[in-house]
Amino acid sequence: MKNLSSIFYGGDYNPDQWPDEIYQEDMRLFKLAGINIITIPVFSWALLQPSEDEYKFEWLDKILDLAWENGISVCLATSTAAQPSWMSKKYPEMLPVDFYGRRRKHGGRVNFCPNNEKYHEFSTKLTGLMAERYKNHPAIALWHIGNEYGNYCYCDKCEEEFRNWAKKRYGTIENLNKKWYLNFWGHTIYDWDEIVIPSGLSEVWMDGWTAKTNFQSIAIDYNRFMSESVFNCYKAEYDIIKNITPEIPITTNLMGTFKPLDYFKWAEYMDIISWDNYPSLTDPMFKTAMRHDLMRGLKDGKPFLLMEQTPSQQNWQPYNSVKRPGVLRLQSYQTLAHGADAIMFFQLRQSIGACEKYHGAVISHAGHENTRVFKELTQIGDELKALGDKTIDSRMQAKVAIVFDWENWWAVEFSSGPSKDLNYVEQVEKYYEAFYNMNIAVDMVKPEADLSQYKIVVAPVLYMLRPGVAKNFESYVENGGTFVTTFFSGYVDETDIVKVGGYPGELRKLLGLWVEEIDAIFPDMSNSIVMKETVGKLEKEYISKMLCDILNVETAKVLAVYGKDFYAGKPALTVNNFGKGKAYYIATDPEQSFIAGLMEVLCEDNSITAPFQAKAGVEIAQRFKDDKEITFIMNYNDEDVVINLKDENYIDLIKNKGKKGEILIKSKDVLVLERKI
Repeated sequence: MKNLSSIFYGGDYNPDQWPDEIYQEDMRLFKLAGINIITIPVFSWALLQPSEDEYKFEWLDKILDLAWENGISVCLATSTAAQPSWMSKKYPEMLPVDFYGRRRKHGGRVNFCPNNEKYHEFSTKLTGLMAERYKNHPAIALWHIGNEYGNYCYCDKCEEEFRNWAKKRYGTIENLNKKWYLNFWGHTIYDWDEIVIPSGLSEVWMDGWTAKTNFQSIAIDYNRFMSESVFNCYKAEYDIIKNITPEIPITTNLMGTFKPLDYFKWAEYMDIISWDNYPSLTDPMFKTAMRHDLMRGLKDGKPFLLMEQTPSQQNWQPYNSVKRPGVLRLQSYQTLAHGADAIMFFQLRQSIGACEKYHGAVISHAGHENTRVFKELTQIGDELKALGDKTIDSRMQAKVAIVFDWENWWAVEFSSGPSKDLNYVEQVEKYYEAFYNMNIAVDMVKPEADLSQYKIVVAPVLYMLRPGVAKNFESYVENGGTFVTTFFSGYVDETDIVKVGGYPGELRKLLGLWVEEIDAIFPDMSNSIVMKETVGKLEKEYISKMLCDILNVETAKVLAVYGKDFYAGKPALTVNNFGKGKAYYIATDPEQSFIAGLMEVLCEDNSITAPFQAKAGVEIAQRFKDDKEITFIMNYNDEDVVINLKDENYIDLIKNKGKKGEILIKSKDVLVLERKI
């Protein structure tokens, strides 16, 4: 966000849970910790509107004025994530119907049908009243709509709207029957009213945590429809706020790799992306880094906001471990390193009741500043003040992109086979991890993105190809790009209909091969990848598991073959020269060392290197602003490490000291270095 003097540092504040006399103490502690923004009131609809024709804003007026008096900005939430109980009671049709056809009762949060007209009426009215009331309040820096959307519904109203959506999308019954392949099992329909939503009462069932379906085309479309329906709740409020306060940015908090919503579609109407990051104690750092990069990628690399992280433990994971000393600081700087302009928390003062009372907070149940966590928070706050606006609105400059596609994700995991172990996000993570461990910057992009700035583009398991995507990749490679894709790619179009003529369909010309079978390997079995010729530092042989494409080359060159089974000697890794570039195909699911080795070779071929050489457990990332390069070095190891900066002159932005040559970075410590370029 432009025109900020320092990084936003704060989080969710719930003064409505506390008596007035505690507010001044909160402000004292906030300022002590360096807090400069609070998010209010995320879940206060019931207090703001105690009955259908009654609104009470006076208590909120006091909090906004108090924040401004204390030099603290406000991220103003519309409170529409949880409707009041009187509303659910009077308009029960507002409550959603679950996957198994059961109407929910009042409770929880985000517990409303996204297509309910009464919800839209009440939520937009409240939003309009708030926008008019506070449009000139000097504390307002940001609008926050709803909270962690994701409310799929299967009620009669949603079924009616889904029929209208399908009619608009496909035009005629004949086209719908074709696109959904309804001649299968005699499901041909003759009237729009014969469309039945896919749920646990019709075509869908749960296989563990994964939904499976008889008709993937219908199920994928219902996900599209629901993602749009939920988005429309956000968009209705967005339009009202934007009309009244066009200069104030608007956001809502996303959730990283959250499967139900296509965030690339949402990003078009988010002035700035924000998201909630809650890794567990045992999550490797690359997984969080990838999700930061995905959130940054939603708006073509623009900075994002970390709306929520916990200062210590979560309350909802199976094992809610506390963050070890230094970890919160490392996680916060990793967020900045990957493009954030805000570090915010849930929650600022710890609740004393209900399910989040043991969720970490800036102000714990102890109620004072004399805690380990508060001291670490204060250190971060002081350091962010020292950074000032140095990193704000700066960008990363990646030469590698990884394609991420929500609709493809749905299609892959709705698929009837080939293996229940195929997990789209895990496949993407494998390739991201390879670049992360080399400290190579990565952008996460959609398949339709402009790829011209990248030297390497990786698209794992790109099963579904929407119109124009194959041409986009062809153009990229023709102009000199290096493209990598994998098994189970190019099989179907946007309605999950197979492209006949041999997989990988529209990618066949680009890859120079065709696939005739795909073999699913049981978990206790494996095959092997045997290198046919020397490729960089790759070893002679690697283990492969889960899936093996059995393919035939046309113009592609075979770099490795399978070592076992009836298809021993068949291609497992190929490369095809296409125009000025190259397209690689990895026909199986290899061990991580193979992926790491091959990505290292491709980086060397394309002259892509890390900013500095570092041992494992040290993350290095860079942002760029004007003529300045800002380097973040984070040591996750339990021991100190040495980094050689060579002869370049750097400024340590935290300590305002010059740095050059070999430098020592202590265990769990961070350096933020700036140099002129």
